[in-house]
Amino acid sequence: MEEQGLLIVLSGPSGVGKGTVRKHLFDHYNNDFDFSISMTTRLKRAGEVEGVDYFFRTKEEFEQYIKEGKLLEYANYVGNYYGTPIDYVRETLDSGQDVFLEIEVQGALKVKKRMPEGIFIFLSPPDLEELKMRIKNRGTDSPEVIGQRMEKAVEELQLIKYYDYVVENDSVDEAARKIRSIIESEHLKVERNIDRFSKIIEEMK
Repeated sequence: MEEQGLLIVLSGPSGVGKGTVRKHLFDHYNNDFDFSISMTTRLKRAGEVEGVDYFFRTKEEFEQYIKEGKLLEYANYVGNYYGTPIDYVRETLDSGQDVFLEIEVQGALKVKKRMPEGIFIFLSPPDLEELKMRIKNRGTDSPEVIGQRMEKAVEELQLIKYYDYVVENDSVDEAARKIRSIIESEHLKVERNIDRFSKIIEEMK
């Protein structure tokens, strides 16, 4: 029987740099996990690619996925749906492969209720002023939406207590290194290796 893969969930406020840190982690480390692509109804930003950054769907299409129970989690964030297709996640974990999710805070907490065995990492900004500047510099949101995102960020920062780890994104390289270290440490936990060593002991008897 294949050893169950680890579910690694990275989330944090909008604009904190989840996508940037995740990309750096994938580009600069020898990772042995799959990235689960989220589905969203928001408009595609410049440079984003269907099936790489997100699965872009209409509101009607997304709501059909909800009705059919095909999402591990979903949330409505600032007027748009975000969610994680469930079949891919379950099949990959069952094969022994780790799955990496990069999702919004609402979605992460829903996943935690259904799969509490996952590893939940909160990516935090150095401070709120820096977060506001990052959102502004993206140049994709109106002042009204920026205000909504900042209000939401304050709410989300209070939910850190439900996570296993918190990593400050002051430096993308350093944040990615810390996340990689967390994943490596989780793989070395005795509880995840006890069955394998029990078999070795049995064979030696």
